[in-house]
Amino acid sequence: MLASRPTARAAAAPAARARRAVRVVSFAQQPAATAVAANKASKPALTNGVIFRQLFDGASSTYTYLLADPLSLEAVLIDPVLEQAERDLEVVDGLGLNLVLTLNTHCHADHITGSGKLKALRPGVRSAIAAASGAAGDVQLRDGDSVPFGALALACIATPGHTSGCMSFYLPPAAPGAAGLVFTGDALLIRGCGRTDFQGGDAAGLYDTVHARLFSLPDDTLVLPGHDYRGRTASSIAEERALNPRLTKGRGEFVALMAGLGLPYPKQIDRALPANLEDGARFPYE
Repeated sequence: MLASRPTARAAAAPAARARRAVRVVSFAQQPAATAVAANKASKPALTNGVIFRQLFDGASSTYTYLLADPLSLEAVLIDPVLEQAERDLEVVDGLGLNLVLTLNTHCHADHITGSGKLKALRPGVRSAIAAASGAAGDVQLRDGDSVPFGALALACIATPGHTSGCMSFYLPPAAPGAAGLVFTGDALLIRGCGRTDFQGGDAAGLYDTVHARLFSLPDDTLVLPGHDYRGRTASSIAEERALNPRLTKGRGEFVALMAGLGLPYPKQIDRALPANLEDGARFPYE
């Protein structure tokens, strides 16, 4: 279970963000989305005031996150993977939750989203992705939007740079003494960041948005990335601000480093990108 680590840093979001008008996203659910009932008398354990599970796809080293409001049991899945859709629903149903929404942090190049299959398996579930991604989704998200599930809500933080349409999702502390959670996709990884050499990537833009939008969150905010390749599961804003070997560099040095990585294209890019642009709707993909 993830532990909160209180610090002296102010827990409020920056004043400029607080003044921004917030659009509360509506995703009215169809009745058919009700989950298969589990024993709801057995309450799931909470992590920082929320029902939380971190799930992993070994083939793509992708983390999928399940979040649910402990009162209403409404749940969202962040970055689901096509091949893990049945597993994800087993977890949802085993906890007695009602899945209402799938969220993608960006249009992925290394796996096909599970959103389309999850919607087919559980009619009434809706999908959401940043409008700037150019990808299909039932809900097109903008910077500053609020995505509610039960009594909780995720704040949408545009974090372009890895791709032009990346969106991070911030869950403020959901209980006294708890830390907030930020789901960063590929914008900010544990001791690293996503590549910036395709899909409208921009190294300077990534550096600027991570420093301005993510590193301004409270120190104890838990960083939950879209991938990890070394078995690490979480970090914190304070850790990454102080210890991330890429993002502690100056802006010019960071841009030069990213330009010189020379990484091969993702193996699944030719299959994944077209599928994800249509919300993974025409599975199975060969």
